[in-house]
Amino acid sequence: MIFGQGTHQYKVQENWWKLPDGYEFGWIPAVAVDSQDRVYVYSRSEHPMVVFDRDGNFLSSWGEDILKDAHGIFIDAEDNIYCTERETHVMHKFTTDGDLLMTLGTMDKPGADGEPFNLPTDLALGPDGEMFISDGYGNARIHKFSPDGELIKSWGEPGTGPCEFDLPHCVRIDPRNRLMVADRENNRIQFFTLDGDYIEEWNNLLQPDTIFIDDDELVYIAELQQRVTIMTLDGEVVSQWGSDKGSTVPGEFYACPHGIWLDSHGDIYVGEVQADARLQKYIRQR
Repeated sequence: MIFGQGTHQYKVQENWWKLPDGYEFGWIPAVAVDSQDRVYVYSRSEHPMVVFDRDGNFLSSWGEDILKDAHGIFIDAEDNIYCTERETHVMHKFTTDGDLLMTLGTMDKPGADGEPFNLPTDLALGPDGEMFISDGYGNARIHKFSPDGELIKSWGEPGTGPCEFDLPHCVRIDPRNRLMVADRENNRIQFFTLDGDYIEEWNNLLQPDTIFIDDDELVYIAELQQRVTIMTLDGEVVSQWGSDKGSTVPGEFYACPHGIWLDSHGDIYVGEVQADARLQKYIRQR
């Protein structure tokens, strides 16, 4: 079965990953791929970070003593791994081996109203190493930090207008140096300058959860209402699949797409929540 349209069509690879005996996945909110095509699966389970090669062979697991509530993941150009933990109100930065490099926030202590962090969701890096964190379920804020973790500024408040949010769920920096914010419950993505000035927005999305941008400047969006959409930076739909009715057919979504990333071959990985062990791989058809 083929998913998508035009130049971006895919076949699902069923059962592509192999867990060791005794391991089980719970919900899989986030997935990411590093420069060596190692796939990091960030899940709510006893083994919160499990690493595979692109063929699904198990490589390692880590984070059991630190990671408590998987939500957002980001990997930078040096393969540092940033894990945003929702219910513990922190962001952790790791090496590929799971060595802790930095923590922002105070474990298990929510920030004051509008201050970092109250149930944060995800992170993106700016061109000079600045960290942008969406703060998300308890706040309606975006926080900008220096590379060494100093808070520079915050913006946003609850609402539906420009610079207002109803669950800012993911942040990414596009090739035009615009900050993209998945404003999930407002069914849109808002664009800002890196100083927080509003530029424009894309509407008519189905609760956008997570964004990935590839080297061809295409935007991949995991939408909570059982859909994946691929768009240009000008907002034109290139390819799309899924249904808000849900389906158990391999490649369709009967849970809720939450995390999305691509490997160097252009294959897509989508993790889902609201059901256990939902992690699908879509092979690009050339």
